[in-house]
Amino acid sequence: MQRTTDKGPLPIITYTPDSSLVSPGKMLRDMFRDLLASRELAWRLAVRDISAQYRQAFLGILWAFILPLANTLTWIFLCETGIISVKETALPYPVYVFSGSMLWAILMDAVNAPLQQTNAAKAMLAKLNFPRESLVISGVYQTVFNAGIKIFLLLAVLTFLGIAPGWHLLLFPLGLLSLVLVGTAIGLLLTPVGVLYSDIGKGLPLLMQFLMYLTPVVFPMPKSGIAATIYAINPLTPIILTSRNWLTGMPSESLPGYILVNILALFLLVAVWILFRLAMPILIERMSS
Repeated sequence: MQRTTDKGPLPIITYTPDSSLVSPGKMLRDMFRDLLASRELAWRLAVRDISAQYRQAFLGILWAFILPLANTLTWIFLCETGIISVKETALPYPVYVFSGSMLWAILMDAVNAPLQQTNAAKAMLAKLNFPRESLVISGVYQTVFNAGIKIFLLLAVLTFLGIAPGWHLLLFPLGLLSLVLVGTAIGLLLTPVGVLYSDIGKGLPLLMQFLMYLTPVVFPMPKSGIAATIYAINPLTPIILTSRNWLTGMPSESLPGYILVNILALFLLVAVWILFRLAMPILIERMSS
């Protein structure tokens, strides 16, 4: 007999040893069904984690601002003292490096979120059956919340420094969405391996720090040489450049690359979402053993 609730009959779920790839249509329907079903749980997880994150820190939400500010002051010091030489930028260098550092911090939050949420929920994954997508969505909620704090403080600093974003600021939410999309796709790609091997989580900050120097975050786009080629083929370059330009009112010269990277990131996200679902039963079995 099928059990019912106040909201109607409970769904019947049949588990088989066959791979989900045997029925792609059913797999896609199940994916989007679980995505919709995970919204409430994801919201509750995000609220819990955000409250704990800032309640247990004396400086609270200022930590969203302190680390990018420290990075900015470091690079300004290195530049002003002549330790390093940075070519002229279209924006004043403090504005250039500070805005770039803030955008990069948002990207890093998005990359780290899927693995952090999955690792934090290992005990729950081993004992409860719930939509696994709720962990990813919870990470997205937290990334967007922290990004909102960063952008609010960044706009205040830009106004203080005399930078008027103009109407381009209306497009900036698209840039923020791109940072979250690309970061989540990369993070979800690394999550299955990162759950099995902690080396991924430990090495990811080092990799992202190195990648930052190959992206126009603290350095302007090189004009020639191997560095110019690396910067040009780096898919993160148009995302950072376009988002910064919209934020500061500069012309968007990398818009075609920005659109292309977002399309590729969307396809990548769907592909790694499928991989994530296929890998979760194996990962949960490893967690339980």
